[in-house]
Order: sequence, then structure tokens, then C-alpha cells
Amino acid sequence: MKRNFQKFAGAFISLLLIGSVTVAGGPGASQKPKLIVGIVVDQMRFDYLTRYWEKFGNDGFRKMVTAGATCINTHFDYIPTYTAPGLTSIYTGTTPSVHGIISNNWYDRSHDTIVYVTDDNTVSGTNGEASGKMSPARLLTTTVTDELRIWSNFKSKVIGVALKDRSAILPAGYTGNAAYWFDAPSGNWISSTWYMKSLPKWVQQFNAETYPAKMLKTPWKPLLSLDQYTESTADSTVYEEPFAGESAPVFPHDLSKSTTPGYELIKRCPAGDTFTKDFAVAAMRGEHLGKNESTDFLAISFSSTDYVGHQFGTHAAETEDTYLRLDRDLADLIEQVEDYVGKGNVLFFLTADHGALPNPVFLNDHKVPAGFFNYKALQDSLVKFVASRFGSGEFVKIIDNDQVFLDREKIVSENRDFGQMCREIADWLLTVPGISRALTRNELTAGCNASKAELFMKNGFNPSRSGDVFFMLESGYIEWGSKGTTHGSGYTYDTHVPLILYGSSVNAGVYEQKVNITDIAPTLSLLLGIQPPSGCTGEAIMGMIKYH
Repeated sequence: MKRNFQKFAGAFISLLLIGSVTVAGGPGASQKPKLIVGIVVDQMRFDYLTRYWEKFGNDGFRKMVTAGATCINTHFDYIPTYTAPGLTSIYTGTTPSVHGIISNNWYDRSHDTIVYVTDDNTVSGTNGEASGKMSPARLLTTTVTDELRIWSNFKSKVIGVALKDRSAILPAGYTGNAAYWFDAPSGNWISSTWYMKSLPKWVQQFNAETYPAKMLKTPWKPLLSLDQYTESTADSTVYEEPFAGESAPVFPHDLSKSTTPGYELIKRCPAGDTFTKDFAVAAMRGEHLGKNESTDFLAISFSSTDYVGHQFGTHAAETEDTYLRLDRDLADLIEQVEDYVGKGNVLFFLTADHGALPNPVFLNDHKVPAGFFNYKALQDSLVKFVASRFGSGEFVKIIDNDQVFLDREKIVSENRDFGQMCREIADWLLTVPGISRALTRNELTAGCNASKAELFMKNGFNPSRSGDVFFMLESGYIEWGSKGTTHGSGYTYDTHVPLILYGSSVNAGVYEQKVNITDIAPTLSLLLGIQPPSGCTGEAIMGMIKYH
């Protein structure tokens, strides 16, 4: 064994000396990028690429697809499909069962309260903002950005940028140089003392420009004439939610007349994505990303697409307009980054943290089964069922994220059979209209059947944080009002998202094979010649990267 290793090492060193391996740093891509720009578009269904394709310009989505590597069959493989677990799975290369980010919020049994994914009272906002008490402390594994920092002996710079705090923090990982997010009350980009004691001068200068106030003075008008939005429903339908202060969801939207407090509204229109793009470019220049000795990483999440989708749904003219404007923002971002770093020195990747369901009323109107689910009624009925079977409804603590949490201490103190109670609750849940699957903690821990639905439940189950009974709704069912839409399921409308790699070291083309979202991080790790994230369970997408 030792002799074979020495023989291999000698042969490898010889290759290096004679130039067969030409890139400094050893095995890896034929040309490691000086900058990776990770782009996550919040709530972007895959079919937005195809539906709006004819309306896109040549330098945004089209450029990335035609000159890059596009995976057309990329999916999430767990539930729930929300923003925090989505971004974490992209950057850790594993599922909530391992990385521990099981939702945006979840019930914390040890403190008997709901916790938010990035809340951290041990830190504070750099300027004392209440919304600055954030960090990645609840993350249980490293990210690809962490591994890049560690591999480079912390010479690589990692910056996360998003309107949402979680969307900036989780991609930046534990070791990121900075994560910046938007503080709606002040209208400023902020960070926390996890990363720095005070904001850099370039951030202070950017904030001093008061862009949100200027942007909200401009009405949101359609980019094209309304009769050209042939991929969408008519303007102002019963499926859409108007802005506060509006009588109907009709173009143009006069944002200056909205009763929404502070600068919250900037997040809920396309201007928020433009604002994010501009700040990301400022971060690149302010931190000299791509100009350093080691590869740098700029993680950008566009969040306004999610707010617009929730409010107007997946088929509104407002949603289409948002993506047409994002296409222009992407074109500008690509141009500015390539101009600053050099076209051959940058790798972009673009994906999404989840998709979304078309509005259930819209689906019903077109004879597609769908509906709304009432979780409050479910919890009330479950408490009554448990009381009738086991003598007390107090055994049920809460239903949260499609999971039933039981009071285990009370169950033990009253000598109840925990396994039996879980099993009977699961069986009862299956009698509730709108619920399709139910599995107990014991079943998820020990293993379960190989059906896709049950595998998704297992991948979303983290033993230390998840509940005692996990259930799934039927396809087309959500907990939401009658306007707009949401996401969270394991059905294809929530799991199927785009994945595009464009730029340095990419083998251009269309890739038809099934790809899991957890495959992105190991692919980037292979490209960079670094260790995959600590909990990585995904596999590198072979063929997409050029190697020597």
C-alpha cells in the first residue's frame, strides 16, 4: 500500500514538472475562476424560463442558457420547500435531515417556543438595528463557501447579499466575510456583529444615496404594453392581492400612495431586485472581489420575485413583468461583473430556492383539483381526537410545518405508549380530507418505504429538531388566503427549478439527467478542488466542468 502510494505520488509530481497539469493548485477545473457569482432567484419555477423565453433579451437569461450549461431536470428532494432550507441545501449539498434548517421558523422543543432560522440574541446589528440580531448559528454543517474560505486559509472573500436576512446569511456560511440584508424601517443595508463591528465605508456611502426613497416615488408601470403579456392572465383578476391602499391590483401601481409602512414596499416590487443588483455590484467593487489571490464568492439572492409571487400568483402580468425586469438586471449584472473581473475569470450559477403553486382558485376555475387547508381547524380536531383516545388533549403541543409535536414528558409521566400514540395520530391524519401521507418519528428514524413522497419526508426530517408525526397535503392544497399563492410541498410545482452554469470552465449545453439541488455544492467543490461541505450528500454533476 505504501509503495503504491509513493509510486502514484512520484508520477503525479512528474506530471506537474513536465507541464501536463498546467494549473496552479493541482487537480480541479482547467481554469479556476477568480470570482464565483451564485444567484438564487426566490420562488422561480423552471417553467418561467420557457414561458417568458420569447420576451427575454439576449444578454440575461438567454445568454446564460445559450452560452452556459443548463440542467433542465433539477429538483429539490425534501419537504418543506421554503427559502431557508432551500438556500441551505444549495450551499451545503445536503438536506434538512443533515444541515438542520428544517424551515424558516420552527418549534423549538427545548425552549417551548417558535424560533426564527437566523435569530441570534448574542449578536447585534452593526448600528444597533433590531433586525440585525442575526447569524448562521443554527446551521449544523459547513457550506461550500465555508470550505472555500478554509481551503484558502481564509484568503478568499465571501459576501452574501439579499433583501431577506436568511437569504444573505445562510449562503455566506459560518466564515463569510460579510452578509448584508435590507432593513425596511431605515431603508438601509445592514449586517450584524457576527461579521463586523461597523459597516465598511462603501456600504455607508451606498446607504447615504437613499435609493429606496427615490425608487418608491416611481410608479410600477408594465415594461411592455399590457396586450403583450400573452403568457399571463388579464390585468387585475380575483387571484391577485392589491397593494395596501389600492382598490384593485391594476397597473400602474402608484407605490408612493401605498399605506405600507417604512420601506417595506421596496421588497414587494421589481425595484427591490434592481436595488439588490446595484448593491451586489457595489459589494464586488468595494471588496475588490475577483482581484484577490484566491477565488472569491459573491452569493446573491433576488427576493422580490418571491414577494411578488406570493401577492399576485404564478400567472399574473405583474409576475411576468417582474421576470422581464429581472432579465434586464441579470444582463447588467453580467456585464458589470465581466467588465470588472474579466470575462474568462468569472463563473455564474443561477438556480432557485423553491417554486410555487398556481393559485388554487385559478386552478379550480380551470377544472384542476386544488384547495385551501385550515391548520387551526386541524389542530382543534386533533386535540379532541387525542383527548377521546388517551384522556387528555394536552398531549398535543403544536402543529408546525406539517408536523405534530407531542408533550413527551407528559406522555412518559402518565405512562402512555408514545409509539402507539404517534401511530394512532398518523392513522387519524390520513382520514382528514386534504392529507395524503403521514409517518411517525419512529418510522422516519428507522427507515420507510421507498416511495418518492416518503423519501421527501425522510429527507426533511431532522431527529433533533423535527416533530413526532410528519404529514403531507394532497397535491394542489395550501394554507393561504384566496389571493396570490405559496409553496412548501414536495410536488413538482415546488421542486422543479432552473439550474444554469455560465462562464469560466463550463461545458456548454443542455443536460437532461435528473439533478438534485444538493448536487450544486459538490459540483462547485470539484471545480475548485476543495473539500465538499461537511454534511454533503449530493453528487457532483459530471460533464458540466472542463478539467485538464
